[in-house]
Amino acid sequence: MKKLAYSCIGIGGVLALLIIAKSILIPLVYGLVLWFLSRFFKNLLQKIPILKKQVPNWLVNAFVFAMVFVGLSLISGMISRNIAALLENSDVYKANLEKILNILNATFHIDLAAQISSTVETFNYASLLGSLADSLSGALGDFIMVVLYAIFIFSEESSLSGKVKKLFNDPMQYERSMAILSKINQASSDYIRLKTYVSIMTGLVGFIFLKVMGVDAAFFWAFLMFALNYIPTVGSLIATLFPAFFSLVQFGEFGPFLIILLVLGIIEWLIGNMIEPKLMGKSLNLSPLVTILALIVWGQVWGITGMLLSTPITVVMVIIFSQFKDTRGVAVLLSENGEIDDIYDAESRHPI
Repeated sequence: MKKLAYSCIGIGGVLALLIIAKSILIPLVYGLVLWFLSRFFKNLLQKIPILKKQVPNWLVNAFVFAMVFVGLSLISGMISRNIAALLENSDVYKANLEKILNILNATFHIDLAAQISSTVETFNYASLLGSLADSLSGALGDFIMVVLYAIFIFSEESSLSGKVKKLFNDPMQYERSMAILSKINQASSDYIRLKTYVSIMTGLVGFIFLKVMGVDAAFFWAFLMFALNYIPTVGSLIATLFPAFFSLVQFGEFGPFLIILLVLGIIEWLIGNMIEPKLMGKSLNLSPLVTILALIVWGQVWGITGMLLSTPITVVMVIIFSQFKDTRGVAVLLSENGEIDDIYDAESRHPI
């Protein structure tokens, strides 16, 4: 009983720390994600013989970060221009919204327009988009701190193994710790890399379709599809609804709305249920119920960031829990089928 009480106190303390220190921890976590992605690009570049043999490691790191920074700057510029274009047409969108309400009123013989007229009158489309632009600007401002974190992580990468080795007097303990870190690194890297592939595919196909349909700010909605695809289960649903409902406001007709909703739904379903499982395989080993619960819990703790990172964080937790006798049961419950990998002690052949 005392052990359970201590565990509950410990969990509560960790959650409180995560919430209180989230302004520091969230940029650090994004820095780790950027480090994973940058290291992937670095590994690709180092497959070029001349770069691997003749170019210093620090210069390769600088080039990778410059490439990532320029790429994200271009993306942010395109998003800003898309939002500016939406702001210019805010009066047209408001008029079309009122038109849609009148159509619904005439079709279903309900006084829908009157019921929400006060909402429509006070609805400030420009203010909504302006707030969104401010939020994006704040996120881009935090990006500088994220880049700094990633740079320092890169600088510590070469000395990390030596530091960890000095923490242990027992060589076997060191080997086990490095094995756990290696497994966490592999699982996290694979998830981020493969999920990024799938998200880019979703955003690219969505952009082409929305462009063909003539939807305003197609790049902005495609970027939302890309970003929301990192949120398990509900992310793809939200990514489908946003541009579909916007088409109602833009065109003032139900035809484009139904087409966009149907086609984007099919795209999300095909990618999420056919392509993504083949890429991911069984590497995540998470129960679907645990995936949803993790989404809710981390969403409460870190908001949208927690929702985006809920799956990799939970995967890391399963890996760590599975390597210790006292928490092995928790890892079994979190896993998809109860089968978890062990990192064994070379002498006793038992989990740590």
